[in-house]
Amino acid sequence: MITLNSYLLALLPIFLLLNNAVFAAVYDDITIQNAQLVSQDEDRVTVDKQVMIMADLSNGQDRDQKFAYIVQIRDENDVVISLSWLTGSLTPGQSFSPALSWTPISAGTYTIQIFVWESVNNPDALSVPLLLSVGVVDN
Repeated sequence: MITLNSYLLALLPIFLLLNNAVFAAVYDDITIQNAQLVSQDEDRVTVDKQVMIMADLSNGQDRDQKFAYIVQIRDENDVVISLSWLTGSLTPGQSFSPALSWTPISAGTYTIQIFVWESVNNPDALSVPLLLSVGVVDN
């Protein structure tokens, strides 16, 4: 039986390669901006309370573009503690603000990485990844 942890560990080498790659290429496929966290407590992220990780995507091309919106969360020890994604397609000129949820289970400082790829199975980056740092507090 494949567990979530074993699945995440299997994907970890892909993320390590991406994190060590140089993102010097010019991306004009998808624009990603305005990454933000939306929580029940507007001014903070709290243990055991869901937070939404959002960003604005725009397709500046003259063709449809399939994409995977991928959110990876690392703890203070640089260990991946959450990996989630959604897939979709944007028509020419279309914008979309996807959101994925995360419920932190312990206080600490976390790094959130947001990737936009061609697909989960095809890690061709469609934009430069975004980074957020978040401090999670106890209730």
